[in-house]
Amino acid sequence: MTDAMTRLAARLRRAREEAGLSQGQAAKLMDMHRPTISEIEAGRRRVQAEELTRFAKLYHVALPWLMSDEGSEDPREEKARVAARELMKLKPEDLDRVMNLLASIRRDEAPAPKGRKR
Repeated sequence: MTDAMTRLAARLRRAREEAGLSQGQAAKLMDMHRPTISEIEAGRRRVQAEELTRFAKLYHVALPWLMSDEGSEDPREEKARVAARELMKLKPEDLDRVMNLLASIRRDEAPAPKGRKR
């Protein structure tokens, strides 16, 4: 197995996990068998160009990130870029609603001050 195949396999697994999918779920959505996903992520099966494009779409990551041998940018960075592009399309009042929702989520996730329970 080449270094490029090893990197691709690792990135596919990482992207799948970041997408919150099991191998079985990814296989079903890709119309593959679960062992095929396992073989791909282990670097024991080559990925066709069409499959790679479908994986990138399914996992919401950029195709160049999957294939790149540079750095290990977090796949969430690409999701954030996609989200930013979508947010730019919203009406100002809808954008305000989204920002309020994000603030609410952050407040809910913030740890309670010592000595206080939520």
